[in-house]
Amino acid sequence: MFYIEDSTESVDTERVGQWLEQILSFLSEDGDFSLHFISDDEMKEMNREYRDKDEPTDILTFAINDGFGFPSVEGEERELGDVFISLDSMRRNAQMLGVDENEELRRLLVHGVLHLRGLDHSTNDFSSEPMLIEQEKIMKELGFLSF
Repeated sequence: MFYIEDSTESVDTERVGQWLEQILSFLSEDGDFSLHFISDDEMKEMNREYRDKDEPTDILTFAINDGFGFPSVEGEERELGDVFISLDSMRRNAQMLGVDENEELRRLLVHGVLHLRGLDHSTNDFSSEPMLIEQEKIMKELGFLSF
């Protein structure tokens, strides 16, 4: 189960929920997490506080299970963490990449869920980073790419 919060009041949360359901079903993932849509200003503050980078970024993910193995309790939903997406940065990415904003938003949703699952990347090289290669494979399999 997931919770969506949109402080920008500019997202179709019902549509986003449908996309998340598709992603989670495709990955056979279950668990609780929160998704927050925020502005670049809010993201810049978070990026500064948590990553010592004084600039906004498109997505920050705070996974509860960061490899230290928090066990799931049988019968209870597993807590996955929190995902924060800057819609300002998402829109810039879409324009820079020449893709539809919905495609870029779906890409960030897949990206966030993969981070919640413990995957990571050190660069943004889509041709060599295993996580980003997996992300694009999922995008294609789910029909999330616009042509």
